Amino acid sequence: MKILMRADTHVSFSVPVEEPKAICTFSQVLAALSVSLGSLVVGFVSAYTSPALVSMTDRNITSFEVTQDAGSWVGGIMPLAGLAGGIAGGPLIEYLGRRNTILATAVPFIVSSLLIACAVNVAMVLCGRFLAGFCVGIASLSLPVYLGETVQPEVRGTLGLLPTAFGNIGILLCFVAGSFMNWSMLAFLGAALPVPFLILMFLIPETPRWFVGRGLEERARKALKWLRGKEADVEPELKGLMRSQADADRQASRNTMLELLKLNNLKPLSISLGLMFFQQFSGINAVIFYTVQIFKDAGSTIDGNLCTIIVGIVNFLATFIGIVLIDRAGRKILLYVSDIAMVLTLFVLGGFFYCKANGPDVSHLGWLPLTCFVIYILGFSLGFGPIPWLMMGEILPAKIRGSAASVATAFNWFCTFVVTKTFQDLTVAMGAHGAFWLFGAICFVGLFFVIIYVPETQGKTLEDIERKMMGRVRRMSSVANIKPLSFNM
Repeated sequence: MKILMRADTHVSFSVPVEEPKAICTFSQVLAALSVSLGSLVVGFVSAYTSPALVSMTDRNITSFEVTQDAGSWVGGIMPLAGLAGGIAGGPLIEYLGRRNTILATAVPFIVSSLLIACAVNVAMVLCGRFLAGFCVGIASLSLPVYLGETVQPEVRGTLGLLPTAFGNIGILLCFVAGSFMNWSMLAFLGAALPVPFLILMFLIPETPRWFVGRGLEERARKALKWLRGKEADVEPELKGLMRSQADADRQASRNTMLELLKLNNLKPLSISLGLMFFQQFSGINAVIFYTVQIFKDAGSTIDGNLCTIIVGIVNFLATFIGIVLIDRAGRKILLYVSDIAMVLTLFVLGGFFYCKANGPDVSHLGWLPLTCFVIYILGFSLGFGPIPWLMMGEILPAKIRGSAASVATAFNWFCTFVVTKTFQDLTVAMGAHGAFWLFGAICFVGLFFVIIYVPETQGKTLEDIERKMMGRVRRMSSVANIKPLSFNM
């Protein structure tokens, strides 16, 4: 039984370099590497159930019984906990700080894996997965925020690749190790991974932007000095942060959640929520759940664990292709290509499984589902995987960014939970072909959503985006001052 891989957990940031000379210090690389190790943990935790449930449901290996329904909860409880973590993440990064919030997830990550590794019943496994999912929900929001506020725009695109790359390395590591380890040993490995992440997070500072927001000017200056180098003149950047904070304070509302309901703010929030909805209801986790069966129906003799490794490799490579193309093609074009690729492959997959169940004979087309599957993964990873997260930082107004991002993140995890928990029931009620056709129909509707509602943000400043969407301009915090970076490859 294979359950779930979060193919879209990891958020990548890219920005265009307007000047040929990129500024980069060892300190910024260390900061990016530190948070990226957190992304590696997130990737490992997200992929854990796929290889682990095979041995966990084997009574010859496990001392307690894991039923099919319990197994679905082992996979489904993590996104449900991620929903709660996404809600909690917004206030936490505001009150505790970005670094402290990230740091606070390290020990619970270790505890969650130890709970699973030492489990003597299903309840301990579920508790461990819930705790891990809660931390993943917090991390999926706070990791990109920290990186966006500490790395200079000139190198944010390059260093912004690290969390995505490390997240996919975590997925691959889990799949490879899972082919040799049972569920308990794999969980012990998961408990060891956050240790270097925990150590490195003690070495890096809080973001200057958060210090400025708390009126701690001198500490913000020290943080900037650490990040930019001792010889760097940080005063212009510090003054810019203080002006931006002053503008935000003047326009701040006592109740930020009520601000979300204002018409001007509701538009960008609804676009972000729509992108998150179509991302998850494209059926990405359901299709990945069906990986082994697709390979079997293709007449493949490849081992099931190797199938999941191939999935991880395809996702890993496609993510880098998407980041390179975002810069040159723009967001909407990639969303179009992504959506059309998923619509076509889902309908073809549905047709294949319909014919397989009801005739005519399609045994000579064993290559078709495998080809569709690879194209589907490539299409998702090019557009609807990374772009909803990227655009969340670009289109949400600065003064509601923390609360709005929290709502969008929680909604994403809610959708993930619904798709994850109901997929088996869906295939029983509609058949595999019906499930694929349903996801394909949703993707088709998503294409019109992108055409009509989603703005093109490629190459535009955040001021330009806000002017177009809200009819006003003001300074924005650096949390999402994200533009595409040109790569010559």
